[in-house]
Amino acid sequence: MPSCIAKPASANDVAEIVTTLVAANCEFAIKGRGHAPAAGFANIDHGVTIDMTGLSSIGVNNDHSVANVDAGASWLDVYAFLDPLNKTVAGGRNGAVGVGGLTLGGGISYFSPQVGWTCDTVVNFELVLPSGHLVNANHTSHPDLYRALKGGTNNFGIVTRFDFSTIPIGEILAGNIAHNISYSKEVFEAFINIANAPIYDVHASLVTSLAYSSTSKAWSLSSTPIYTLPIPNPPIYHNLFAIPNITNTMHLTPLHTLANETATPQLNFLFYTATLAPSSALLTTIFAIANATFHDSPPAVTWLVTLEPLPTAITARAAGNNVLGTSAADGNAVVLLLTGVWGSANATASMEDKAATVMRDVEGAARRAGLWKRFTYANYANARQDPVRSYGEGNEAFLKRVAGKYDGAGVWGSIVPGGFKL
Repeated sequence: MPSCIAKPASANDVAEIVTTLVAANCEFAIKGRGHAPAAGFANIDHGVTIDMTGLSSIGVNNDHSVANVDAGASWLDVYAFLDPLNKTVAGGRNGAVGVGGLTLGGGISYFSPQVGWTCDTVVNFELVLPSGHLVNANHTSHPDLYRALKGGTNNFGIVTRFDFSTIPIGEILAGNIAHNISYSKEVFEAFINIANAPIYDVHASLVTSLAYSSTSKAWSLSSTPIYTLPIPNPPIYHNLFAIPNITNTMHLTPLHTLANETATPQLNFLFYTATLAPSSALLTTIFAIANATFHDSPPAVTWLVTLEPLPTAITARAAGNNVLGTSAADGNAVVLLLTGVWGSANATASMEDKAATVMRDVEGAARRAGLWKRFTYANYANARQDPVRSYGEGNEAFLKRVAGKYDGAGVWGSIVPGGFKL
């Protein structure tokens, strides 16, 4: 538990808090909406937690081409504000997720095939440096810091406002399709055909999940096929929609209605991630690995193996202008997110061990098949993983140079221990 919680209401408040804490050499953590499950990333024992949710204002410029979003806002706040203007931004898919954390880690959005990573759509960051100074980082002001913040996580200060390019929007196609687990092969093939399409439909955003319940000892299989135009049956999803299903809730809806999801329960969570080349055979192997490992999980545990395309339509948008190290040269990919959810803290060690075992075996299978990719998506990463190193030596070195320039004494790396450090 923190010794103190600071709740700034303005960027100047943040500057004053940072100046005071740095002068006192007091450890602190920065909390947005607290979605990331890694212990210590958004909270701290015996230090100060800066709760950014008091900074939640949202506005637009005169022609609605730029949305000005305070760092403590949720994506649902943003969508509810912008939808009546027929505008949106390439933000998070779960409305309860915070703007700050998702953007600084890269950010995958329903709109990413159209415009790139969420961080690629930021035209300006307002932030408080470790010195306590409030600055703007953009193409002309502190351009090195501007690039470093696009994937560099919380290594450079506290962002207090993001200015995003907006996107026109009307209703979108959304919903969920559930399949019997016996159709896993067919669903995997349909998923890979979409993920590895030679010409990716930039309006498509697909998430497919395998869920295992230790209570029922059973798997379920579902997909969330989003289409960012009001088209009820887009061709890209024809094969997926043709597979016999248990339920199909696809419908047209405003984005803010879709994003208004039930809050995440206060349970124990873990994330792990990997990036893989598209292969339905590899997905079948991953399912087998997970099934063999999870069958003896502790009671009341849920495991999720979630898959989503990372096509070159996303990675080509701003390659070189962020620090993620992804580009069209990497080819199409699939991002895997392993999630564990459990109630009792007594199960934590077992859950961490099982997750690590599955991810070790997945990496081994992918490497043997020549399907492993180096990129580690920070927003899905476990605390044991090292996303920054996965960005490549050049990007890692650049981030360290920028951190040294704006924090020569290295105080940020020492008194803000949470997150993925350089």
